[in-house]
Amino acid sequence: MSVASVALSPALEEVVNFPGFIGRFGLNLDDPILIFLTIAGSLNPMRVMESDSIASVKLRIQSIKGFFVKKQRLVYDGRELARNESRVRDRGLADGKLLHLVIRLSDLQAISVKTFGGKEFELFVERSRNVAYVKQKIASKENELGDGELTLDGEELDDQRLVTDLCRNGEDVIHLIIRKSAKVRAKPVGKDFEVSIENVTHKHDSVDGRKRYISPQAKPKDFVVEPVVVNPEIELPSLLKDLISSTIEGLEKGHGPIKSTDGSGGAYFMQDLSGNKYVSVFKPIDEEPMAVNNPHGLPVSVDGEGLKKGTRVGEGALREVAAYILDYPMTGPQTFPRDQTGFAGVPPTTMVNCLHKDFNHPNGYSFSPENTKMGSLQMFVSNVGTCEDMGYRVFPADQVHKISVLDIRLANADRHGGNILVSRDGKDGEIVLTPIDHGYCFPNKVITNSDSIHTLVSKSRNQTIIGISCRIFPLKPPYLVQFEDCTFEWLYWPQAKEPYSSETLEYIKSLDSEQDIKLLRFHGWEIPPACARVLRISTMLLKKGAAKGLTPFAIGSIMCRETLKKESVIEQIIHDAEAIASPETTEEEFISTVSAIMDRCLDQYPQN
Repeated sequence: MSVASVALSPALEEVVNFPGFIGRFGLNLDDPILIFLTIAGSLNPMRVMESDSIASVKLRIQSIKGFFVKKQRLVYDGRELARNESRVRDRGLADGKLLHLVIRLSDLQAISVKTFGGKEFELFVERSRNVAYVKQKIASKENELGDGELTLDGEELDDQRLVTDLCRNGEDVIHLIIRKSAKVRAKPVGKDFEVSIENVTHKHDSVDGRKRYISPQAKPKDFVVEPVVVNPEIELPSLLKDLISSTIEGLEKGHGPIKSTDGSGGAYFMQDLSGNKYVSVFKPIDEEPMAVNNPHGLPVSVDGEGLKKGTRVGEGALREVAAYILDYPMTGPQTFPRDQTGFAGVPPTTMVNCLHKDFNHPNGYSFSPENTKMGSLQMFVSNVGTCEDMGYRVFPADQVHKISVLDIRLANADRHGGNILVSRDGKDGEIVLTPIDHGYCFPNKVITNSDSIHTLVSKSRNQTIIGISCRIFPLKPPYLVQFEDCTFEWLYWPQAKEPYSSETLEYIKSLDSEQDIKLLRFHGWEIPPACARVLRISTMLLKKGAAKGLTPFAIGSIMCRETLKKESVIEQIIHDAEAIASPETTEEEFISTVSAIMDRCLDQYPQN
């Protein structure tokens, strides 16, 4: 992840001599604002107008620095500027203010390795790594690399060459040549000699003229991975048990976490036993966007609200787990154990406590309980890229529809092409889409200094039992429901305008928000009243819209704003219900009022 700072300011003396700059004293007050784009200490001034859209600002950044628009994430005053059609003036940008530019990169490069002995295998390596690191990965796979070299197209690769410069067409194969010490013995056979070559594969030590194999000493354990158990009655399914076990095995072999360069928060790829593939992704709570230990330089939230309106810093991991729990299969909701794939395919996710030196510890690291991080651990899904990396027209409609059901139901405030993975399944290579990154679901307004979350933790030998209790507030006007930042990239794909299949409609019909709220409570999340209300209303919209024959596009358009300033239809429905409600209105009465207003609104939409 690369982070840049962009400051808006009037013309400064430092850039008086910048080519094309007309001079500070010749600048008219109506001239464009000067933007200073800073990357790795270099200052790059750009001009923008208050009427410029966020999209045009991103295009200008692309033209100057080469960062593609789809890879950019702009953050101002703790809020992501996700709506490209909004204007600079709409976001309150003024002189001296600071923008953060986060560049989303594709983290992994799949590398096919073929030895001259005929062995073939595949590695997944971060693009920012060099050839020397690839050799280390191969050595861990081959047990001993020796004096080896890597070649590509017959050319030996320099150790400092970066992975991102290799395999550009996606079909290259890196060849491995290993040179090992060998003993050569020759004995006469008739007039010829029979030559035998024996590889020396062990290191030896000489003691009294005898050879002895030296086995590596076991390293003391320097990490912690413990499941967080909220409800002792719940037994983790075998999928999650295997996920935690595989993560531990990789760490025991010395394969440490690899920090992702993607996203706005801290995320770490955890490796398997061999160190040649990833098995899980760990996201610590204290490294979330705008959290105190965020590794990407984002400002710390002053009021607890996250990058998206209605989200709270430190609750992203909990929502990641909630999305997995609620993404139950066609057979319906169930308590653990569960080893079936959910309807939308959210990867298995659980809460863990984790301790390792390679996490972000800005105040220094020591192997002690205070450095233990709580966060979400999610199964790593092998993929060929994200929806951001390829044309959306190749995606099957049913794959797009299953994600639309999840996003509408959870009121996702951060669905973009970069957090939908693309995989190929089966012999026919059918495309499968996998949704990830659900930390911005269930948005609700944040009340500063008036709510509290108390966490009580007791530790046993191999797990942590955690109790979470929230102060409950009556939902009196003004209500706390927040849909302002709901964004779905699939809304603009042609598949979204196709009707749901009968199977999908059957699944939607079976959804029950009250049952979902009980399920989350069973798993330990005493879901706040405002979040529960969001779930009730969004599920209601999905069910009513689907029953009426509306497409994902039509239903999603009701939930998402067209522009920054124009409220969405669902927001207008809620405001109408709030105008009718009184402080004595119960939650059941309020939801009933929303339902009646929604029915009248949906009557205006034509059926397919």
